[in-house]
Parts: sequence; C-alpha cells; structure tokens
Amino acid sequence: MSNGLARASVRFRPSAFVGSFVALLFAVVVMTACGTLLQTGLTAHLAPVRYAHTPVVVAADQSVRIEVQHGKEPEQVAEALPDRARLDTALATRIAAEPGVAAALPDLAFPVEPAQGSNLPPLTGRDFSAAAITVPGAPGGPAGDVLAQGSAPQAGQVVLDAATARAAHLAPGDTVELTGPAGAGAFRVSGIAQQQAADGTAAGTGSGTGTAWFADAEAGRLSGHPGQADAIAVLPRAGVSTEALAAQVRQAVGSSAEVSTGDARGAVEQPQLAGGKEALTGLGGSFGGIAAMTAVFVVMGTLSLAVGQRAREFAMLRAIGATPRQIRRTIATEAMLVAPLAGALGVLPGLGLAHWWLGQLVQRGAVPAGVSLDVGWLPIVGSIAVGLLSALGAGYAAARRPAKARPSQALGDAATARVRTGPVRTVLGVLALAGTVVLGVLSSTMSGTSAANTALGVVMAGMTGVALLGPLVARASASVLGLPLRGRAAGAPGALAAANSRANARRLASALVPIVMVTAFCSILLFLQSTITHVSSQQVRTGVVADQVIGSTGAGLPADTAARAASTPGVAAAVGVLRSGALYESAGALGSATVLGVSGDPAQLPHVLDLDVRTGSLDRVGSGTVALDATLADTLGLKVGDRAPLWLGDGTKVDPLVVATYGNGLGLGQVLMGRAELVGHVSSGFDSQVLVADAPGGDSAAVGHALAGLGIPGATVTDRAGYAGQADKDLALSSWANTVMAAVLGGFAAVATANTLVMTVLDRRREVAMLRLAGTTRRQVRRMIRWEALLVSSAGLLIGGVLAAIGLIPIAQGVTGSAPYVPPATAAALVGGTLALGLAATALPARSLLRSRPVEAGSGRG
Repeated sequence: MSNGLARASVRFRPSAFVGSFVALLFAVVVMTACGTLLQTGLTAHLAPVRYAHTPVVVAADQSVRIEVQHGKEPEQVAEALPDRARLDTALATRIAAEPGVAAALPDLAFPVEPAQGSNLPPLTGRDFSAAAITVPGAPGGPAGDVLAQGSAPQAGQVVLDAATARAAHLAPGDTVELTGPAGAGAFRVSGIAQQQAADGTAAGTGSGTGTAWFADAEAGRLSGHPGQADAIAVLPRAGVSTEALAAQVRQAVGSSAEVSTGDARGAVEQPQLAGGKEALTGLGGSFGGIAAMTAVFVVMGTLSLAVGQRAREFAMLRAIGATPRQIRRTIATEAMLVAPLAGALGVLPGLGLAHWWLGQLVQRGAVPAGVSLDVGWLPIVGSIAVGLLSALGAGYAAARRPAKARPSQALGDAATARVRTGPVRTVLGVLALAGTVVLGVLSSTMSGTSAANTALGVVMAGMTGVALLGPLVARASASVLGLPLRGRAAGAPGALAAANSRANARRLASALVPIVMVTAFCSILLFLQSTITHVSSQQVRTGVVADQVIGSTGAGLPADTAARAASTPGVAAAVGVLRSGALYESAGALGSATVLGVSGDPAQLPHVLDLDVRTGSLDRVGSGTVALDATLADTLGLKVGDRAPLWLGDGTKVDPLVVATYGNGLGLGQVLMGRAELVGHVSSGFDSQVLVADAPGGDSAAVGHALAGLGIPGATVTDRAGYAGQADKDLALSSWANTVMAAVLGGFAAVATANTLVMTVLDRRREVAMLRLAGTTRRQVRRMIRWEALLVSSAGLLIGGVLAAIGLIPIAQGVTGSAPYVPPATAAALVGGTLALGLAATALPARSLLRSRPVEAGSGRG
C-alpha cells in the first residue's frame, strides 16, 4: 500500500515534489563539484617531460612534516614549502657507486636574464653535465652527443638551444651578456645543442623558455647555489630494471632524499604541484564541508515543508485506517523516488562546475597546467547519498507527528498550525545556541589564528541552533519585526502580513534558514577578504615611504641592483627586497608567512619603509636575528629576546633571535630578515624590488631618469604605487577564491530560498481564496504577500548578520589585527539582492493564485 501511495502521489501530484526535487538537485551539484575537486587534489599527478627518459629521479622532500599528538596516536602534519628544497651534489657520487647505476646526473635550473635591449628571450640556466637528460639514448654517453655544433662550455662560455640561437641569429663564437640570480657576465657561445635537447620545463622553473647551459661550476655560481642540485637523474646500466635501480638508489640515499619513479617524477619537475594539491584539497574539503552542511539544512528544511504542506492528506489517511508504519514508509518511498532522480540529474552539472573551477585555478597559477580532473564514483555516490539521507531524515521527522496522531484527532491536528518544536530538537537547539555564546566569548579572548579557527565554530554552532529552533526563532522575529507593519503606514495588508507570519512561524522558518545561511557564510567570505585587502592596502600606502621603486618585468632584479642604485647621484638610500616565504608551527598546525630579505644597512630601512615598529629596533636585523609582524608574534607567543622557530622557504629549520616587532606586516611582509641570511634558501636570488629614497632637496624626476638608465635587464622605475600594485596582485587569488565560494554558496542558498518561498505561496490557495471571498482585493493580497516576503528576508538578514559579526570580528582581529571592513557597496548588494529575491520569488506565484476566481480557488481544485 505504502509504495502504491508514494508512486501515486508523485505521479498525480508532481507539483508537491518540485520544490524537494530542485533543492536536492542543486545540493548534489554543489557537493559533486566540491567532492570531485577534493578527489583531484588527493590524486593529482603530472606525467614527466624532462625526465621522461630517466627512470629514477632523486630529490629533496618538498614539504615540512611534523608530528602532532592527537589522543594516543601521533599524527603527521605536512605543508608544502614556499621555495625549492635542494640536494648536495655530493650525493650523486654515492648514487653512482651502486652497481646498477650507469650515471647520476645533478640537475640544476635557474632563471637567466639577457642584457637590456638584447633580442634573446628570458632563459633557463642549467649545468651542462645534465644536458643529456632530455636526449633519448644519450645519457651516460659523451657530452658531444647533445651538441649539434661546437663544443661543451668551459668557464666564461655558454651553450644555447637550437631554437633560441636561431631566433637570436647567434652561432658559436658570438658573445652574449647574461645575468643570473648571483652573477652576470659576457659569455662566448661555445656550442649549439640539438633541437630535441632544448627543454625548459624542468626542475625548478617550469617556464618552457629557452635554455642556456653553463659549465657546472659556473652554473652553481650564477644560480647562487654552488654544490647543490634541484634533482639527480639516475640512469641504469643495461639490463637493470627500474624497480631494481630504485631499490639500489634508496639504499644509497637512505632518508636524506626521496626517490621517485613513474608519474612521481612529474612532481619533481614541477614542485608547485604540491601547493596545487593543497589548494584543491583545501578548497574541496573546507568549502565542501560548508556546502554539505548547507545542503543538508536546505534539503531537510524543504522536505519538511513539503511534508508539512501535506498534513491534511496524511491526516485523511490516518482517519481511514492507515497505520503509522504505512505513513512513514510512504514518506520514505517518496524520498527514494525523488532523491535518486535529482541526484542523477545533478551529477553532470556538478562535474561541469568542478571542471570550470579547476580551469580557473590553473589559469591563475594556483594549480600547475596539466593537472586533469579526477572523476571518480566516490564523490558522486557520496553526494547522492547525502541528499537521499537528508531527504529520508527530513521526511521521517516531518511525518512523526501525523503518523503518531490518533485517527480521531489527525484531521483536527492538521487544521492547526503548530509552532512548538519537539523536546529533543529544542534541547539540541538550545545547546547549540549556548555553544555559540561560549565559543563567541572564547574566541574574543584569543589572538592570532587561534581566534580565527575558533570563530568558524561559532558560525557552525549558530547555524545549527537556528535550524533546530527555526519555528521559535521565526515566531520571535515575526513578533518583533512585525510591529511596524501593524501601524497605519503599512495598512491592512501589513497587519495581515504580520499576523500571518506570526501564526505560521513553521512555514516562515523554512524560508528563514536559507537566508540566514547565505547571509552568514557569504558575509564572512566576502567581508573577511575585503578586510584583508583593505588593511593590506592601507599598510602598503602608509608603510612604503620610498620615493622610487625599481621593479622588474622579468624574473627579477640582479643582486647588485641596490648597490648600483645607491651610487646613483641624488639617491640617499637604496634597499633591495627579496621576497620568500616561511613556515611556522602553531596549535598543532603548520602556517605560512611572507618573508622580506632586505639588503644593506638596516639603519637605512626607515628611509624607504615605515614598518610601524612596536617593540625593539630594526637596527639589529641581520645575522641570526629577525623582526616579526606583531600579529604573527602574538600567534607564536613570542616577544623581543625570544627565539622564533621557523622553516625557511627551502625547509631549512632556523631559530633566529627576535629583535623587533612591527605592525605593517600584512601588507609589507610578516618576517623581516637580512638578505644574506635568506638568499641561499630561495628558488631564485633575484630581488623583487629595490626601494630608493631621494636625497633631500633632490629632483625626483631626474633621479628616476638616472635609475632607468642604469641598464638593468627588465628593470622598471615607478613611484611607491608600483610596490602597492605588486602587493595587491599577491592578494588576487585569495580574493577570487573567496568570491567564487560566496557566489556558489550564495547561488545555492538563493535557489533554495526562492524555491521555498514559491512553495509556501502556492500552498496558500485556500487562505487566499478566503481573503478574496471576504472582500480583499487582488492588490491588497499582493501587498500582504510582499510585506511577508520583506519580513522574512529582513529577519534572515538580521539573524545572519548577527552570526556573521560574531564569527567575523574574531577572525578579522586574529588575521589582520583590526576590526572588519565592510564595503558599503558589497553590503548594499547583499542586502538588496536578498530583498529582491524574496519579492521576486513571491510575486510570480502570487499572480498565479490570483488568476482564479475566489469560488474556484476555495474549492481546492488544481
């Protein structure tokens, strides 16, 4: 009987299930996209290109790993390094001693800038001993195997790839001026490499540019990493399998390096894959969790509303003898009929959304090109299962009351609107709201990232409490916000809207919860990013006091740029800025910080940078010392005189002495150290900028002209706005990611809200008919429904805004050290969009109801 009733309901009353179907469909779309991104992040790999003919590659671990105690078992936490970790080339000698090894070739890559005005493109510099890696069959043979013309490079010489030499009209014997991160000079072209050997996508660069091979010692000197290699390519003797070779190499290197075979070699070529995987897993996991939570609440709310609207139907079934079990089975069967269909139709759009998302991340450089979407069954099945279980749970919960009612009371209960929630739901809701208050107070007493992490729990707890106590919250909101509607300004339609909203609080709650969700989550995502951007930009504007900023259109500025600028007439001070990153441990997790390595005398810093020093002095920044942003120091619990445990960009563990804390770290850099201490631990030793202060009374335009005439490759000279532009560019990816999250989540919640409002309006056919029979005009009915839409939208905005504020204030304080910044235009768009959505979603169904004559509508037909 139950199965037949369910099929008949879906077949003959499809309009009753459209709302549930739409909610389930969009929930599966969002969860499938997030789950697929998560799976892609876990399984992402890249096929090797440079190492395609090298079966075994040895490289350093490109992440920092720590052990954190969770319960009885320790858990390993890892974080990708900001820069490249390298190996000692002496390791190649140990590897080459193994019996199955034919050759172990250290491979080093670094950016090279041609002279200003040269017709050469930016190049990737390499050590010539590894030139044979990309030539099939050549590795292990004589160096001449890779040369089409000329000879191997000696000191002061270079070999160019064939395509680059041809484009620049160069031949053996010509001279070119080239600049590496740690040196420059005029080099004679000693040879031209074979076309197939010209590969610039290898370890450390991934640039795909032309290649310049130097003598091994010179390559180390120019790169700034003498005696080090990005990786070691290991080639087998005849008859030695890859497995046997890898086993011998692992025995030789022990735990000092990682041995890669197969597609793992691609990750050695492009170490940014590790960061890309973290971006995908973080996006798919964190946002997927929020999306799943939102989907569960929305689906359960929509299904509960759909079942509640059919209370009269279930009451009639109870009155004619249907058992409680049959009622529950009917609801379960309906969910089984609707949820899988909605899930199946939502899979393809979800995969399309994931594909677009991945493409955008690749385009913005967050994920390396070549990573493809991993479409598996687990995210798809998981998304459909979450929707199905949500539908079943909502159906059972909504059917509990009509199923338990005695047949003689069922019709009477169905005719009255119930506001009270069950005891279990009430207790859980009260506990959730109490947890919101406790976590809110706790987060306000914390600082740094701990406050930010705790504040996220505030929003989750608050959302849970609002969802569980929805009818009570809706009734209270209607009572308070309905007061202005009872006055003369709103007239009779306003008074009717206030009374209806209060009496039908359960119906109001179904539309209220999605609005609260979209307001809370979107506010945090959008306004947190606006706060970071605002504070960062403000710190850059006030912190950069240099008169001139030398930037670069290429890989960066040579190491001697600051010294050359300082010797220019009219210059009082010039400070080179080398950008990198560092990792730190806080509360059992690894975090990242931006690092500035500054050259020259620290006493010159105030001429170009105002870091807003809080404690200590920047004069002592140098060997073995560091200055920290005050927020980062607070997060780590450090003060002047303490040691700061950090991992530099290449994974080197250091513990420098803290000699100062400052306030402009978010915009300028969170860790300040001497350039000499940092340069050996970065992928490229090119400076990002050189900040120049003019001499008092000097001609700024003349100084700028003189700096532009220094002949520095790729150099550009601007005012301090050039630094601000670079800093703003670094925030673009984070801003885009948060905006997309808000758009996807907000779009889903908006569809759910509109869907629920349409359902509630269409369910009021009898109510509208009674009002029409009583003499109410169409215009008055439309105004009443319009006021109700504004009331529920305003209530959702108000409650969501309160939850967002409780969570956003500690997060903003912990991340930026300041109060949230809410752009008026963004806030107005969020409020206006929500109100417009509520009005639009009720206007169309209201017009449909009012087309019928009062007598026809009251009969209940259709």
